[in-house]
Amino acid sequence: MRTVVPSQPSGPLPTSWRECVGTGRMNLALRADYRDSLAQVQRDIGFRHIRGHGLLSDDMGLLRTDEVDGRTHTRYAFTYVDQVHDFFLEVGIRPFLELGFMPSQLASGDQTVFWWKGNVTPPRDHAEWVALVQALLRHQIERYGIEEVRRWPVEVWNEPNLAGFWKDADQAAYFRLFEETARAVKDVDAELQVGGPAICGGSDDAWWAPFADFVTSRDVPIDFVSRHAYATGPTQEIPFGTYQTLQPPAWLLGEFDVPRRYLEGTALAGLPVHITEFNTSYRPDNPIHDTAYNAAYLAPVLAGGGDLVDSFSYWTFCDVFEETNVPTSFFHGGFGMLTHRQVPKPTYHLYAFMARMGRDVLARGDDHLVCADPDGRVTVLAWQPVGGTDAPDAAAEHRVSLSLPVRGDVAFALRERVNEHDGNAFATWRELGRPMSPTSRELDLLRTCAAPAVEHDVLRAHDGRVDLDLALARHEVTFVELTPVTPTHHEGLDDRRILGVDDDRLVAAHERVRA
Repeated sequence: MRTVVPSQPSGPLPTSWRECVGTGRMNLALRADYRDSLAQVQRDIGFRHIRGHGLLSDDMGLLRTDEVDGRTHTRYAFTYVDQVHDFFLEVGIRPFLELGFMPSQLASGDQTVFWWKGNVTPPRDHAEWVALVQALLRHQIERYGIEEVRRWPVEVWNEPNLAGFWKDADQAAYFRLFEETARAVKDVDAELQVGGPAICGGSDDAWWAPFADFVTSRDVPIDFVSRHAYATGPTQEIPFGTYQTLQPPAWLLGEFDVPRRYLEGTALAGLPVHITEFNTSYRPDNPIHDTAYNAAYLAPVLAGGGDLVDSFSYWTFCDVFEETNVPTSFFHGGFGMLTHRQVPKPTYHLYAFMARMGRDVLARGDDHLVCADPDGRVTVLAWQPVGGTDAPDAAAEHRVSLSLPVRGDVAFALRERVNEHDGNAFATWRELGRPMSPTSRELDLLRTCAAPAVEHDVLRAHDGRVDLDLALARHEVTFVELTPVTPTHHEGLDDRRILGVDDDRLVAAHERVRA
C-alpha cells in the first residue's frame, strides 16, 4: 500500500534529538582520540550541548589544597576545566554542566563509583560546596561572558536515587544539596538555568512527587527537570561483556513522557524536560550498541521523541569511555556512536541522516519520516521496524512505498543505507576475525566498510508527485534526498556518441531529464 505524503508541512521538525549528547567523564576531553571524535561528530551531526560526569572530580583538579608550615591553603585551579570548555566551544558545542562528583577534599565519606573513583558522598560542609560551585560559575562568566554561560544548563548531580551514585540514595540529603546548589547558582546570576533531579527510571519515579513538594514548599528555584531512560532489563554477564533483554521502542518513548505525567498538576508542570541520558542499554559493554539493530530501534525514537521532551541526550557520542575500566577490545559494546579511531557505528549514521533531514515535517509513520525544505528539497528517513526482545525477528526485507510531492518535473534521488551488511563496521570487524587491536590496514578496511551504501537515480514527476519504492534489508535505516532538477542545454552534446557508455541506462536518464 502506497502512503500519500501531504504537500503542506504539519510544522517544523523538532530539534530535541540534537540538543544534547552524552560523553564520558570530563577528563577524557583532554585526549586526542576523544577530541578527533567530537570534532567529527560536530561536522557530521552538530549537537548543541554536551553532558558528562566528573566535572568536579579530583582528576579535573578544580579544588586544590596544599599543606605548608602546618597551614592548609586552598586554591581553585581551572587549568583542565578551561582546556575542556575551550575545546567544546571551538567545535561548536556548549556544556550542559552536571555538577558532580564530590571533590575528595569536600567529601563526607569515601564511597566512590566507577574504576576512576568518583566520590558520591554529600559535602561535609555545604558552605564549602556552595563556594566551589559559585567559583566555577563566576570563572566561566569571566572567561566566556554572561550571555554565553546563560545558555549552559546546570544540572545538580547524577542519578541520586541510586545508592551507587549518591550515598544510600538518601533523598533528604539530595534535596538539601539541590536547594543549596540552586540558590547558589541563582545568587551568581538569576538567569542561569538550574535543574534536576537527574534520576534514573523505574520504581524510583516515586521521587517526583516529594521532589515537587520540596521544591514548591521551600520556593527553591528550578528551571527544568531531568531524567534518564534506558530500555534494557537485568544483565546477563559474560567475561568483559553483557547481554540484556530489550523493551520495544514505544516503551522507551513512554519513559521520556514520565516526568510530564508525574508532574501534572504540580507547580513544576510545564517546565522544560530534559532526558539527559538515554540509550537502548545502560551498560557500556553490551554489543547491542554496535549493531544495525540499535540504529533501526532508535529511528522511531529520534523521529518521535521531540513530541515529548525538550531534549534527549544519546549516551554517548564515542567509545572513549572508561566507567568499567579501559575497554579490552576495539568493538566491545561501548555506548558510543563512534568507536575508537573515529570508526562510525550504524547509529552514528542514523544521527547523521537526521542532521540532513529537511526543516519541516510532511509525514511521519511507523517506518518513515518525510521532511522538506523551502527550496523544494524533500528528504526521507525510512527504517525497518523492530520490536525488542519479545517481538518476532525482523524479516529479510521490509518495503516502504511513498507518493512524494516534488517541485518541477524531475527529481534527482540520492539514497544512502545502513543495514546488517552495508555501512556496518561491526559486521566488517566480525568478518575480519574480531581483532581486539586492529592494525592500520584493518582500520582502513573498517572505515571504508563503515560508509553507507549509496545509489542514485532520476525520477520523473507526474502531477507534481513521484513514487518512491524502497526495499529495506534486515535492520536497515535508509536516507533518501530528492533534489529538483533544472536541465541545462549544452549545444551539440549527445551522450550516445560517448564511447563505452551504458547507452540504455544513460540515454534513458538523459531523456527523463530532458522530457
